[in-house]
Amino acid sequence: MKLPNLVFLFLVLAAAVSAQRRVDPRHTYHRILVVVPYAGSGTAADPVRPKYAPAVFAAAPLRTDIIGYVQVISDDGTHAIVEFVARDIAAFAPILGDTSLQVFEKGKDTKEAIETALKKFKKDFSLDSFGVVMP
Repeated sequence: MKLPNLVFLFLVLAAAVSAQRRVDPRHTYHRILVVVPYAGSGTAADPVRPKYAPAVFAAAPLRTDIIGYVQVISDDGTHAIVEFVARDIAAFAPILGDTSLQVFEKGKDTKEAIETALKKFKKDFSLDSFGVVMP
């Protein structure tokens, strides 16, 4: 190949790579949204937190651990609207197995369906201002 052809090829490849958009960190990993009651006794070893939320995070979490969550308290103060984040969907097995909960999966359920259901618990709930950013 001639040098001008190599330069052209390099420019085409560079343009293609730079044209790719970075994924919004609020949409990485597996994410579910659920309304859960609060759990925990309120001690340092067992803090009050949303049910299924880890009391502490491991320094080196397993692939099957919940690695993050964000919560907002419901209007009546008895429940939390929670977004759980995990590297592997298997981390959500206890939550998905709890038939008393309505679980929404980001990327599968529509924004409208999620917001409509969750506005029953928090009247001004919006997915646009809710979510946890994971590195």
